[in-house]
Amino acid sequence: MCNEDIIIAPILSEKATALREEGKYVFKVDRRANKPQISAAVSALFNVKVEKVTVMNVFGKIKRLRTREGRTPSWKKAIVKLAEGQTISTFEGV
Repeated sequence: MCNEDIIIAPILSEKATALREEGKYVFKVDRRANKPQISAAVSALFNVKVEKVTVMNVFGKIKRLRTREGRTPSWKKAIVKLAEGQTISTFEGV
């Protein structure tokens, strides 16, 4: 897997914005990726030093359309804590 395949998209929510003040950034990542791969991908893509990676599986929610029940896709979320003084410039001003 290359770095662009591991990091799928940044997550821009209220909670993620609050975490950014602590130097933590939230990404949607590939379900097969592990912590060292995520750390290496963020370091290579954004030229920053990663201090810690926290990973969690987000299970899909059950949704209904009239009488049919379905489920949204499950996905993996990574919270990446950067070293002191490091920032990712693409997130600034969002």
